[in-house]
Amino acid sequence: MKLGIIGAGKVGCACALTAVNRGTAREIVLVNRTRKTAAAVATDIRYGLPLSPRADIRDGDDADLAGCGVVMITSGINEKTGGATDRNDSEGRLRLLDKNAAIYRHIVPRIVKAAPEAVLLVVTDPPDPLADVARMAAGHTRVISAGTYLDSQRFRVHLARHFDVDPATVEAQVLGEHGTSQIFAWSTARIGGVPVADLLKRRGEDAKAMHETLEKDVRYANITIIEGNDASQYGIAIVACRIAEMILRDERAAIPIGSYHEHYGVTLSLPSVVGRGGIVAVLAPALSAEEDAALTRSAESIAKAMQRVKG
Repeated sequence: MKLGIIGAGKVGCACALTAVNRGTAREIVLVNRTRKTAAAVATDIRYGLPLSPRADIRDGDDADLAGCGVVMITSGINEKTGGATDRNDSEGRLRLLDKNAAIYRHIVPRIVKAAPEAVLLVVTDPPDPLADVARMAAGHTRVISAGTYLDSQRFRVHLARHFDVDPATVEAQVLGEHGTSQIFAWSTARIGGVPVADLLKRRGEDAKAMHETLEKDVRYANITIIEGNDASQYGIAIVACRIAEMILRDERAAIPIGSYHEHYGVTLSLPSVVGRGGIVAVLAPALSAEEDAALTRSAESIAKAMQRVKG
């Protein structure tokens, strides 16, 4: 199993370290515009290999991606550098699209030339429209956005904190855009199989107020993190490595993740089965009418942003 990681910035480095610690792949290649940086990061991590699951990590160039089953792309400007940290800005991460689309158009064809069979996992923000840019540049459909998988984990963690339970026992999904138009699927959220709506009713809580507070915490979690630590990197690294494992091991795991949907005309997140070829199947979620309408609006938001970079 071979994993490629493009970009040795904060997210790329976090992905590399996480992949080694989790044993995501037997072989990891880190490629960066400045190879000296990739070499330094790989060397630093390599000194901890005796204490980690068996793996090898090294720096490389495009040609060294040959044989990769998955290539994570983390290159591009981040939210702080790109001025996408204003909670009142409805565009959010989409503000980064223009500059990062240009970067993707440059690097994706090179990745495909070296590793034509690899699944491309888009991690850079905004991942959904960038996945569409990557798909067109790659000339194939094995392109996945990390999408709302991280948002869904944040949703689970905040629900678990509210109800004082283990996050692993929470079933909750965020769908649509990994961004400000994301959809919280409250109608299907459960704890231990019990609908969250029922639990709130039993506790006599104001569901609307609770929803608004929790959604705000999750939707702007990245900004809160950036305000304290300059970059949101560790959560997405764990999520990206978990997705890579599902692909490399052909796990057929069902998660909310971004892929292109012809019905919406854009890449967005829906519950999907992930295996060796990328998206194996999409599971149509049973949403409320309000959630379904919001999902359509989320797709329209992504489509509008894509109009800026088409052509």
